[in-house]
Amino acid sequence: MVGAYYFDGWAGRNRRADDADEAWARNAPLMLTRRMVEEFSEREPVWGWRDNSMEVMERQIDAAADGGIGFFSFCWYWHDNGGPINVEAIKNDPKHAAMELFMQANNNGRMKFCLMLANHAGFEIKGTEAWKQGADFWIPYLKHPRYMTVGGKPLIIVFDPRGGDKEGFAHLQEAVRKAGLPGVAMAACGPGLPEMGYTLRTHYNLVPGYTAGSEEHPYSELAKCHEDRWEGTPTQPYMPVIIAGWDKRPWEGPAGLNQKPGWYFPDATPEQFAAHVGNAIAWMDAHPDSSPAERIVMVYAWNEYGEGGYLAPTRGDREGRYLDALRRVVIEGGAGAPAAKP
Repeated sequence: MVGAYYFDGWAGRNRRADDADEAWARNAPLMLTRRMVEEFSEREPVWGWRDNSMEVMERQIDAAADGGIGFFSFCWYWHDNGGPINVEAIKNDPKHAAMELFMQANNNGRMKFCLMLANHAGFEIKGTEAWKQGADFWIPYLKHPRYMTVGGKPLIIVFDPRGGDKEGFAHLQEAVRKAGLPGVAMAACGPGLPEMGYTLRTHYNLVPGYTAGSEEHPYSELAKCHEDRWEGTPTQPYMPVIIAGWDKRPWEGPAGLNQKPGWYFPDATPEQFAAHVGNAIAWMDAHPDSSPAERIVMVYAWNEYGEGGYLAPTRGDREGRYLDALRRVVIEGGAGAPAAKP
């Protein structure tokens, strides 16, 4: 079962929309930058930069399902930062538009979905009461018929496990059981203590040289960085994460999002990615007690266009060669797949 992280920065209104000298931004989505438009236009999806329509969501579902992706893990953002829940702000956040569309899509029976709580700076969930409030807010999502489960329990992935709360997690488990569900599978991105309430582990991504200056490195180095961190236990199974690519230059500097320059890995090929997928499957074959029974692989990402991690078909990959590589391995057992056992 392959899950792909879905970053919904492709709705809403661009921060430069009112700038007279930034004509590109007038109808642009939230996270588009001038560098993306002018220097990295090949990253534009085949359906355009915006994803906040039912037509585009249903096209994405079909493309992902045809490519072997079983579920989207939607990034979900807390409001207000560090404080009590702000339901109105959460409902109006354009970064939640895609998940709402997915839940209503006519073809969502082809896939499942889950929450990835993006509890990083700017969207932190702080304190027991906040986690309790969140728990009650999330239950309707968890009861959706297309929600992803692990061991029969709805899956929630937590971006920063250090922001978790033991009492808040306990409330979540109790509230979910009262709602008629068997509990929650809580996955930490990185180290998350079982005694805190994390029952699974995975990662969002693992990126060397994040702000170490603009340097070109080989994709093989990036893939190995991930593969070296695949590690689980029978009591806390691991969902291996694989990476489609990393190159955040469109978000660096004043024509981007003013992020500091970092390493980038531009030489990836579909064949290299297929081998990376196959290695994840081989790792689960070799560690059946340290990965969940559903044999879940997480992919960074479906649509992180600004950071260079994406599988969605784009102007530079209209045929979806990376999706085809994934399909060959996970559905057909083709190139990149581990050898059959005797």
